[in-house]
Order: sequence, then C-alpha cells, then structure tokens
Amino acid sequence: MNFRPRELATAAILAVAACLTGIGFVHPAKAQNQSPQAQVAAAKAATAQGLTAGEFFKNVTTSTLKGLTPSDFLGAMGVMTAAVGYDCSNCHPGAGTDKFDWVTDTIPQKKTARKMVEMVAAVNRQNFSGAQQVTCWTCHHGLDLPTTSIALDKLYGEPNDEKRDIVATGEGVPSATQILDQYIQAMGGAQKLSALKSFIATGHSEGYAGLGGSGVFQILAQAPDRRGMWINFPNHPDRGISAWTYDGKTGWISQPRSLLGIWELNGSDLAGAKLDSVLAFPGQIKTAFPNWRVGPEDTLHDSAVFVVQGSGPGGLLGTFYFDKQTHLLARYVRQTPSPVGRISIQQDFDDYHDVNGIKFPFKYSFLWLDGRFTAIISDVKVNVPVDAAKFTKP
Repeated sequence: MNFRPRELATAAILAVAACLTGIGFVHPAKAQNQSPQAQVAAAKAATAQGLTAGEFFKNVTTSTLKGLTPSDFLGAMGVMTAAVGYDCSNCHPGAGTDKFDWVTDTIPQKKTARKMVEMVAAVNRQNFSGAQQVTCWTCHHGLDLPTTSIALDKLYGEPNDEKRDIVATGEGVPSATQILDQYIQAMGGAQKLSALKSFIATGHSEGYAGLGGSGVFQILAQAPDRRGMWINFPNHPDRGISAWTYDGKTGWISQPRSLLGIWELNGSDLAGAKLDSVLAFPGQIKTAFPNWRVGPEDTLHDSAVFVVQGSGPGGLLGTFYFDKQTHLLARYVRQTPSPVGRISIQQDFDDYHDVNGIKFPFKYSFLWLDGRFTAIISDVKVNVPVDAAKFTKP
C-alpha cells in the first residue's frame, strides 16, 4: 500500500469537505466575510435547519451536488478527495489550521472539479440511462491526473482484485438464508442472541500506522437500534472526544479536529448509522435488508468467504464476508449513494471470544474515506444498563 498524507490523516470527512468545490458557509448570508471562528459558529447553527448543500455552502453550483443534504455533500467530497489523492490543503489556503480560507475561488483545481462533476453526470445520463457506471474513481484511481497507458509490469503482474459494488450472483453457493442462519448459530444461536438486550465493549484504539496514539475505546448498544462508539484520550484531553452515535432516530458524529467539530447526520449516512445499530445485535441481521443476494465465493486474508449483499431503500448497500469454515463475520462494508460514487465505510472483525455464550469480536477495525483505526477489546459486559446519553449528541 502506498502511504499518502491523506491516508495517514485522522480528521473526519468534514475536514476535507470543501477541497474541490471552493465552498464556504452562506448562512447567515454574510458568513463569507466573517472570521473562521464565526463561520464555524454559523455553520453549526445552520445544521438543524434542513438546508440543502446549495443553501448551506457558498459556491456549490454543480447540478448534482447542490440538492444534496449537507452531510451527504460532505461524503461526496470525501469520495472526490479519495479519487484524486487530495486533501483540503490542495485547494484551501490554511486548511488544517485556525487560519483557513474556505471561500477563495481562485484555485484552478476547483473550477476543473466542477466541470468534472458535470461531465460524470452527463456521461452516465447520455450513455447509461442515468445509471452510475462512471465515477471519479473510474479514471483517477488516486491520481490527480489519470494515466493513459498501461504499465506492462502491471499487465503481467497480479490480477486486478478490485471488486464491483454490486455483487454478481454466485453459482453453486448456499442461499442467503442458509449463510445468515449459519452465522446466527455460530454467534451463539437464535435463542441466546434474542436474549441479548444491551452490551458495553471496552478496550483501546490504535491509530492507523501508529499515528494518533492510543485512546480509550467503547462501543455501547441497546436493542433494537441504539448504538454509540466513543474514543477519548485521557493523557491528552485537549484532543477531545470522537464519537459516532445513533439513538434510534437521530445520528451524530463528533470529531474535535474537524471543521464543525460535531454535526448531525441528515442524509443517506443516517440510514447507514441505523444499519450499524441494527447489526450490533447479530440476531437481527436477516431483518436489516429487504433484499439479499449471494455472490461468488471469495478469499479474504487467505480464508475462503461467502459474500452476501443486502440492498435497501435509497440505494443503501451492505456487503458481508462470512468465513466459510467458522461462519463468523469477517468484514462488513456499507455503501450509500452520491453523484460522484458510493460513500464506503468498512468494518473488519477478528479474534472472536465467547462472552456468556455469545461470540464477540475482540479486534475491530473501522475504515472510512479519511481515516481508520483498530480497536482491541479487553472487556465485554452484556445485558447491563447503558446511559442513554451515549446514544445522543456527543
């Protein structure tokens, strides 16, 4: 893997949100003339007012992006930055400091990005009846300028192992119901899992490639669909608390070193947060999606896996990789749509331990478009009271 600065960052998507479109806050109307601190305050005040991205930010003029919710727009910016290998500082003076300028619209990359977003929409509309077959990643693959010729060592090297988003139907594989039933049985059985009403998993987090240090980590869940994931740094309280929460209706993210610090989920990512919360209780997995398909058998970490994909309203996808021998879940990738490519979050599970007859992964990895961490779990308590505040606004 190539280590680029963007890949090593631990900031949330909001910190890279404006990289390619020259956005700035426009609520209130004169926010662009305010100090950076005042701009942030104005943006926080606007998050609860149901504004579109075109209303919430300055200079969001592309036809497919301006109608998104602000949080979906930020996810789309994460897709774009990942596709071209950029971070905020490539387009915004002072990004990553307290002297940023999100508003300036003089950088050529921003104008080119707008044209590319419209071009992608036109290609899909004119050639694929509007179906998303072409995205930023299709051509760029992490480069600001796409390559035009194949490298011969790649031609004669290892086969391309990139996967299509939509899983093709497999042949000679068990049905989705069979695979999910095997998973439920492997996790402790339907009766045990139905008795699981809450849990608190505690451990420590480790930043990607050793960066970011170690933090105190917790996942807390209350059936059927409330979940909180929290990281704090007792030895460095100035770093604040990172959190991802969902209370059964509303979701929040807290990233102290991001632009807004705390923001409410108000688009497709809210559906993703609800899905994570439902899946925190393995016995509910078959109810997570109305539609399931099974793909061809695959390999993950040198182990054979069954691939099962669920699809739901609004383009929500969840792809699950179950170990063929143990039937335990090794990986779960959820994807939500954006006009420039699906927004992906990957969660990996390993080192399962038995806790009161139920299997829990004691190694958990969380990867999103602008960061990743691994958590090592040291203790799990089941069916214990959980503070409701752990599921609400951090």
